[in-house]
Parts: sequence; C-alpha cells; structure tokens
Amino acid sequence: MAAIAGVLTAHRVDGLLRVTWEKQVEQTPQDVGRGRGAVHREKRVIQNIRSHIIHSARQEDTIAARRQRFGWQAFVPNAEHTRLSLQDAGLCSRHAYRIERLFHRLKSRVHIAPLFVKRHEHIEGLTYLLTLGVRVCTVTEFVLRRSLETAQAKLPGLHPENKQKQTDKPTAERILKAFSDISLTIIKNAAGDDILRRLTPLSGVQEDILQRLGLGATLYGQLEIQAIGT
Repeated sequence: MAAIAGVLTAHRVDGLLRVTWEKQVEQTPQDVGRGRGAVHREKRVIQNIRSHIIHSARQEDTIAARRQRFGWQAFVPNAEHTRLSLQDAGLCSRHAYRIERLFHRLKSRVHIAPLFVKRHEHIEGLTYLLTLGVRVCTVTEFVLRRSLETAQAKLPGLHPENKQKQTDKPTAERILKAFSDISLTIIKNAAGDDILRRLTPLSGVQEDILQRLGLGATLYGQLEIQAIGT
C-alpha cells in the first residue's frame, strides 16, 4: 500500500484513482537438510508472497471537482474597490504579462544589470536613461501596431528566417533590426569640410515603417543634407 501511495503521489493523481490489489501466496515444500528425500524426512514449506494489482478505477466525482479548480488563482489587489472594480482587476491581471515583458526588456535588451557605478545619483541617472530607452521601444511598438490594426495591414520582411511571413504585431527589436543595414558615409577634404554625404536608400518596408510611425522618409533624408561650413 505504501508503494501504491508513492506512485500515485509521484504522478500527482493521489485521490483520483482507486486501486484494488490482492496478495498471492505460493507454497513450495522442501526437505530439511542435505541428501535425498525420504518419506519420514522432516519437511518445511517455503512461501513466496507477492502483491498484485488487479484493478484501478477513476474517481470521477473527485476528478470533476479537481477540474473545476484548474486555472483559478486567488489575487488580492491593494487598490480600493472605488478605484479598481472586480472586472478591472481581472483585466489588469490578464495584462500583467505586458508589464513583465517591459521588465524583461529592461534586463535582457538594455542590460540594466550589473551597474558599474556606486554613487546614488549615478545609479538613479543610469536607471532613468535605460528606462527612457525602454519607453521609446514600447511607444514605437505600440504606434506601429496601432497603425497596422487600423489599416488592417501586415508588414513583410521582419522575419529573415521566413521571407514569406508577414506580421501585424511586430516587436520593437525586429523593427530596429529592420534598419540595421543602413549607414551614412561622410567624406571630408583636408580642411575638414564635408564634400560628400551618402545615406543608404530606404527599402519599401523601411519607408512604410517610418510613415506609420509618423516620421516619413523626408526626416530620414535630412541626415544626408548638411550645409557647407556649418
């Protein structure tokens, strides 16, 4: 019985199955001592005992009650009911992954840790700077997704591993990676003045992203324009 209970506990089905077992006993007579057997020789009986499971049945009532509780967790908010209703609290809990995603981006993308500073004002300043970068990524992602949702459109070319894939929910990381191949070449003369500024032309996807972000290709082209002597 202890072995059965251990198996049920290990597989997390304790109380969900009813196991029936029986004891099997095999008796074998054996002569006492060495030598050949005889009629009047003392004998002993060797018993082999083993337990055998003959049936297992599901506890349907217990299983149904357990299934009703699956997926439910108790949360206690610290907001008053007048500020956060039960429905709003449920929605906040469902959207908690978005906040966790921001913290994940802060840790893994902009690498807030470890901080190689010791003074409190340096720690605060670096934290503000890194959180500013996360905010820019978040706003960029939100604005582009909202534009795609409004236009019922999708962006191609953001998944190099699958050229045919299109998405209407691009991440900030993939948006920035779409511009990773651009460069600005500046050639100066002996006096240090610019004589040539060459900017990588935008692709169709890059132009579409800038337009949906409300920036436009004109702003990008201004990087190539610089007055002589300024």
